[in-house]
Amino acid sequence: MAYETAGDAWQDLIVIESDDDGVTVTDEGLFVHGKLFAFREQDDLVVEVPPARASDLKKRGVAYSHKVDGHSSRDWVRVSDLQLWPELAREAHEFVGEPPVGGDS
Repeated sequence: MAYETAGDAWQDLIVIESDDDGVTVTDEGLFVHGKLFAFREQDDLVVEVPPARASDLKKRGVAYSHKVDGHSSRDWVRVSDLQLWPELAREAHEFVGEPPVGGDS
């Protein structure tokens, strides 16, 4: 789907993601099982993805580091291309929403 504005793309993400179990939408962003996985900052989508994926996206110029208090995060990236928002939001949802491995024994 071609989006004309970041607002349109964000509203579509809200509709798509809010249908999944465990997803909540707040003014702060999209959460899965209480953990933030995506939010909108100005006209960019900010998502948490695995470090290797974040590095790849940054190397290819698809995404940029998200900075918190002037420091770059290795897992959080900013994406301007509205057409990539659904794919990267889904990746972030799956990454953050994965059940932890181990620790039960």
